[in-house]
Amino acid sequence: MAQIATLPVKDLDSSKIEGFAAQLRGKIVMASDDNYNETRKVFNGMIDKSPGMFAICTDVADVIASVNFARENDLAIAIRGGGHNGGGLGLCDGGLVVDLSGIKFVRVDTSNNTVRVGGGNLWGEVDHATHAFGLAIPAGIISTTGVGGLTLGGGVGYLSRKYGLTIDNLLEADMVLADGTCVTVSKDQHQDLFWAIRGGGGNFGIITSFKFQAHSLKTVFGGPTLWPIEKTEEIMEWFDGFIHTAPDDLNGFIATLVIPGPPFPEELHNKQFCGIVWCYTGDSEKAKEIFKPILDKNPVFEHVGEMPYPAIQTLFDGLFPPGLQWYWRADFFNELGPEIREQHLKFGSKIPTPLSQMHLYPISGAAGRVGKEETPWAYRDAKYAGVIVGVDKDPANNERITQWCKEYWEGLHPYSAGGAYSNFLMDEGQERVKASYKHNYKRLAQIKKRYDPENFFRVNQNIKPGD
Repeated sequence: MAQIATLPVKDLDSSKIEGFAAQLRGKIVMASDDNYNETRKVFNGMIDKSPGMFAICTDVADVIASVNFARENDLAIAIRGGGHNGGGLGLCDGGLVVDLSGIKFVRVDTSNNTVRVGGGNLWGEVDHATHAFGLAIPAGIISTTGVGGLTLGGGVGYLSRKYGLTIDNLLEADMVLADGTCVTVSKDQHQDLFWAIRGGGGNFGIITSFKFQAHSLKTVFGGPTLWPIEKTEEIMEWFDGFIHTAPDDLNGFIATLVIPGPPFPEELHNKQFCGIVWCYTGDSEKAKEIFKPILDKNPVFEHVGEMPYPAIQTLFDGLFPPGLQWYWRADFFNELGPEIREQHLKFGSKIPTPLSQMHLYPISGAAGRVGKEETPWAYRDAKYAGVIVGVDKDPANNERITQWCKEYWEGLHPYSAGGAYSNFLMDEGQERVKASYKHNYKRLAQIKKRYDPENFFRVNQNIKPGD
């Protein structure tokens, strides 16, 4: 497919921009505005893109007007929810950013434990609202993540083994299509689109509201356990045999990491560890029994206990404020064999900065029982979604964290399942996108052709129409 020609916003007649601004209940932010540089910041401080204009939307009508304006004036368009995308795909140089941060609401229906959420909400806002009713929706591990981006990519987190991925709990969505129309998608309406958005990313439209199935959950039992980095191979081998046969109520992600400082004890600071962060959703009276084989592995540090679900969701928020420098690489893995464990020990022993780390999230329990064609999320039969992140506050360390991340990934990739969880991808090219959707890519491309034949929504992990 030929590259679509686009104009930069700066080449538009000012009367067109004024006319667009007059249609919005929200506001526009231009490069000449005092708050432009603040507005263009995203979670990853390594991203430096210069959009021509931001449309800060407050309702569906604003989104429709923004889509029509961009399409009619040949502008590139990017969609920003929480702004967490690693590759900065919520921004585009020169074009129009549809910012959904003004579309926020959380409405809990206790008659059926469903929750309606705005397209601009963050997960922490959702957790705050649902917790009051003793409910939770499966999400990730950082509460500042946007609902839209995490959901459309799949949604792996603490509750995946018990309740599935976030997309497995999505019941309905309202979305604005490339032609400016608004549709509701569900298992009964626009079933092809409903299938596509459950893992297919922002390729098919702009989601202005989500309806989720929530689950009764007030407190969890969990927290981190740490072992010296030298025990990485032993702990990974044990974990691989333990977690996938554990009750669905128990989840944990395994990591190689450095303890950067408080709230951990001073004797752990700046040392390298193999760690596991646990989350148990079952009967608290059984927690001691469940955690016995874990504590029998003699961690050098453990801080596990009962806490409200929103507390575990915010456990690491303070360590990762917006604006740090991030570089990501990722893969799925079918096993943690000796070659893989060896690579984790090798690169986990030379983590370059205190916030850089590697995580492996189990895909088993409820998440693994969904068919690999039931949603676009093609790796239901993999055992882990892995991600390596180079993180630091100082841009002077960018080359250092990026190089470590790439070398770590290159050491592991030959033993991987081939693709990666799309929410962990940077802007890595079309072959990586295809590998990550695998056998589902062709069906996604056909749905894309039907609803977005001109590839209007292309600032994303792009699925090309009819590819």
